Amino acid sequence: MDRNKVQALISLLDDPSDEIFATVEGELLKEEVDIVPDLEKAWETTADAIYQRRLENLIHTLQFKDVKARLRSWLTVSEDELLYGAYLVAKYQYPDLKYEDVNNKINLIRKDVWLELNDHLTALEKVRIINHIFFDVHGFTRNNTNFMAAQNSLICDVLDTRKGNPVSLSVIYSVIAQRSGVPIYGVNLPKNFVMAYLDEGGDLASVNKGEEISVLFYINAINKGAVLGRKEIEFFVRQQKLEPSVSYYLPCSNKDIVQRMLNNLVYAFENSNQHEKVEEVKELLSLFSDIPS
Repeated sequence: MDRNKVQALISLLDDPSDEIFATVEGELLKEEVDIVPDLEKAWETTADAIYQRRLENLIHTLQFKDVKARLRSWLTVSEDELLYGAYLVAKYQYPDLKYEDVNNKINLIRKDVWLELNDHLTALEKVRIINHIFFDVHGFTRNNTNFMAAQNSLICDVLDTRKGNPVSLSVIYSVIAQRSGVPIYGVNLPKNFVMAYLDEGGDLASVNKGEEISVLFYINAINKGAVLGRKEIEFFVRQQKLEPSVSYYLPCSNKDIVQRMLNNLVYAFENSNQHEKVEEVKELLSLFSDIPS
């Protein structure tokens, strides 16, 4: 970044000529998100409403471009990390959000879990410990009062308020479990979202390769980690009149989970009539169309 050039371009943003503004804007949009602090500083030092609005639009466009590029990069990495994908969903709404802050909050909860776990526990005993730390000690729960709110899909908000939806709660729960050596992964069940506790030796890579994998039981994050058997999932599928699918019983990919989080954001923004945000999130979703799960 040529800082002198950037500063010179920023100073021309208040030019009354539409032609000059269009040229300057085009040049600034070629830059990376690193110039945002310079744009913000310019915003703070002017009282010109038109100049401020132009700066705000530029800042938002650069930040959105950055999130889109990061998401595209994440989608092309085979060994993608679920937490980072969920972080990118939140970064759309909170451009200044740092991954380190989200990661540190996850690790603090994970430490509490790790201190209670040992290799001699059964799978059910491990889940009881995780449930106790996650739901009782840290107080995570479903947001019943504002279930459609966008914040339920934004991992930083869920970590702060301890309230979320089935997907966001399951993301935090499963990441903590996996970091503690417990094989718990999300299952993309329609009209709900549950987790699968895999048999010993099972992991997401095996599922993605199409290999046979055994699920010991399922966990329902919005019911304080209640343990379910396959029959309960089958009953739910029949009750919801869903077409039977093997995918309802096996872990899904991290990409599937992040895609669902973005879809939930679309519904939330539609519900609150934030039409510009709806279109932008749909633009992010379009990145998934050519990427295999």
